[in-house]
Amino acid sequence: MKLAVHTIKPAKGSKHTSKRIGRGNASGHGTYSTRGGKGQTARAGGSHRLRLKAFKRMMQSTPKLRGFKSHFNRPAEVYLSDLEKYFDNGAVVNLAALKEKKIINARDLTAKILLKGVLEKKLVIEGVSCTKAAKAAIEKAGGEVK
Repeated sequence: MKLAVHTIKPAKGSKHTSKRIGRGNASGHGTYSTRGGKGQTARAGGSHRLRLKAFKRMMQSTPKLRGFKSHFNRPAEVYLSDLEKYFDNGAVVNLAALKEKKIINARDLTAKILLKGVLEKKLVIEGVSCTKAAKAAIEKAGGEVK
């Protein structure tokens, strides 16, 4: 069949005839016209219910605040590979030095050295916390953690 304006039809099953309500009992939707039994809700405009008022209503309309914010500062993560890259042999590594070399953000209050990468330089770590494995790697390279 040739595709032309007069041959275009919607896909089979995509169009539905609307349900005709209130056209007599023979239609299957007469008498109560799918509205159930008698009463307020069977009438037009009769679906009003009690409204919650005052403070309870206000509380229910406010959005929920999900989760929580911890009061503890998360330390900035510093890797051994960063110390190897930015510091010279025998250098002192502290919070100020890390901020100066821009390894951590200027607003960070604490930092923690993690074991990622290889350290071969002798460094002195002051005022910066370390993981046990990172501390062992620093001491193995000849450095010290104070």
